[in-house]
Amino acid sequence: MITVTKTFFPDLKEYEKQLERIWENKWLTNRGELVLELEQKLTDYLKSNSMIITNNGTVPLQIALKILGKQGEIITTPFSYVATTSSIIWENCTPVFVDIHPEYLTIDETKIEAAITPKTTAILATHVFGNPCEVEAIEALAQKYGLKVIYDAAHAFGVTYKGESLFNYGDVSTCSFHATKLFHTGEGGALFCKDRTLFHKLFYSHNFGHNGPLEFHGLGINAKISELQAAMGLAVLPHMETILSERKKIVDFYNLHLDFNQLETMIIRPETTWNYSYYPIIVPSEAILLKVQKALNDNNIIPRRYFYPSLNTIEYVNQPDQSMPVSESVAKRILSLPLYVGLTEEELQQIVTIINQNAC
Repeated sequence: MITVTKTFFPDLKEYEKQLERIWENKWLTNRGELVLELEQKLTDYLKSNSMIITNNGTVPLQIALKILGKQGEIITTPFSYVATTSSIIWENCTPVFVDIHPEYLTIDETKIEAAITPKTTAILATHVFGNPCEVEAIEALAQKYGLKVIYDAAHAFGVTYKGESLFNYGDVSTCSFHATKLFHTGEGGALFCKDRTLFHKLFYSHNFGHNGPLEFHGLGINAKISELQAAMGLAVLPHMETILSERKKIVDFYNLHLDFNQLETMIIRPETTWNYSYYPIIVPSEAILLKVQKALNDNNIIPRRYFYPSLNTIEYVNQPDQSMPVSESVAKRILSLPLYVGLTEEELQQIVTIINQNAC
């Protein structure tokens, strides 16, 4: 079976070597030696602002919203994974959706200002499939109206924009190190922040609010990653150049062989060094998408409708009057294709042949 993604597993001996350190240290959690080492290596690799590694990629959004959202209105995108919107609601904030750009698929920065009200406290935008938002325009609006900016950069590991790590934009950026991501710790994630005062709040918030064993800076939860997860990250990180190179070959194959007279894919924003994290195609209609999907499934090829549905249509959002025509249209017509280390040229040829024959 060819699935939309497969977890990259380093050689078992490489992981066991890291596990041996845990057994020697007798230290499983609470920011042990491996967690501290991984944080430093990732900071160096990414050339990023100070980071806090976490136990998953959703809790960082929740922490950032707890501190910066202040239970206000959060301007956000309807085209993202559900965690973006659910985190807003979970933290007792109100999502206010702004439609997306039809080519970049990120939030349409030209429509943000019209959505700002006296209740707006922050903008939470997603770098969709690792494709950067228009960060300069968003920053200008945030400064004009005194808003905070949080980026859901779950897909943006290693992406640079204008030579700068994408994690260095906004007040807070978050990332996911889930097993499906190109860099992973099994489960995991991270917070990135350039302001030292805010970073301090984020740090103690991810560890119950602790200031030493008996005192507290303030409110916090448990977002700490374990040494076992860090061990996986330390085993995967040395393979990043191979992972990126192999994924680029697959993207290049799709770009060369798919029939773009019948379908589209997203356009990467200029001056971006992308990470080949996902390969979405957009077909003319939902009926054609279902036809393509079935033809692939019949051949044991499992793409994913990602992202679907448009988040403004989810029932618990309870905002039926917020029509997002571009997002709703794209969400019904977009399909993420298989993309992972180990896909063969024969398998890729089978995928593109089926798509080209059915995308009409």
